[in-house]
Amino acid sequence: MDSNKLDLKVVYLYHSGFAVKTKNHLLIFDYYSKPGTDFNNLITDISPIEELEAQNIIVFSSHRHPDHFDKRILDWTEMLPNIQYVLSDDIKFGKNINKNILFVHFNREYSLDNLEIHTLHSTDEGVAFYIETDGINLYHGGDLNWWHWNGETKHYNDTMAGQYKHEIDLLKGKKIDVAFLPMDPRLEENYLLGIDYFIKTLQPEIVFPMHFGENYKVFDWLNKDDRADNYRPRIQNITHIGETFVIH
Repeated sequence: MDSNKLDLKVVYLYHSGFAVKTKNHLLIFDYYSKPGTDFNNLITDISPIEELEAQNIIVFSSHRHPDHFDKRILDWTEMLPNIQYVLSDDIKFGKNINKNILFVHFNREYSLDNLEIHTLHSTDEGVAFYIETDGINLYHGGDLNWWHWNGETKHYNDTMAGQYKHEIDLLKGKKIDVAFLPMDPRLEENYLLGIDYFIKTLQPEIVFPMHFGENYKVFDWLNKDDRADNYRPRIQNITHIGETFVIH
């Protein structure tokens, strides 16, 4: 890939939340706000409201967990009536919801507003997203990760490893410009297993870690971890909420 052909802006929103501005779209993934902050602050900080009104905004939620989905995102239609949503079908509402929502199931393909969307089956809940749009190929993992917990049985962790590898292998042969991947410090020394397999298998150009909240110490681990020596330059270091990365 010729990185000079990329033209996008990435904003870290919090935890697994990112905004990605491509040539023709603003894509928002797994948005929920840091506890104690105004829920709508970050959406209006991305662009002035008058600019947001002119953009093709699509909001993705990978699953129902409260650190990945907050129903208040649906209220954004009041200020942005053309906004669209792509939600995992494990997210349930009452019968009176009338929004521009596409519910998606795992291991399916969808087309929406010049986006091609391929979903994977999470190793936790819901889906992961592989998206092609505006000449850019993005992956957002949601909670699809190699969740190797020290307190679990060998059978559990072996099964988890197999399930994760199976789903990631489905993307072999696909181009990935930018990937958003869990790097959870609660996994202790196992925090890098998912990223390590993903990068070695699929060779994404740029990786944004996620699912760490504000526990930025995990980047200190990464920068000292010999396992990452061959691909560390691909991984973006995130230091604060609202941090913006311009990629050309």
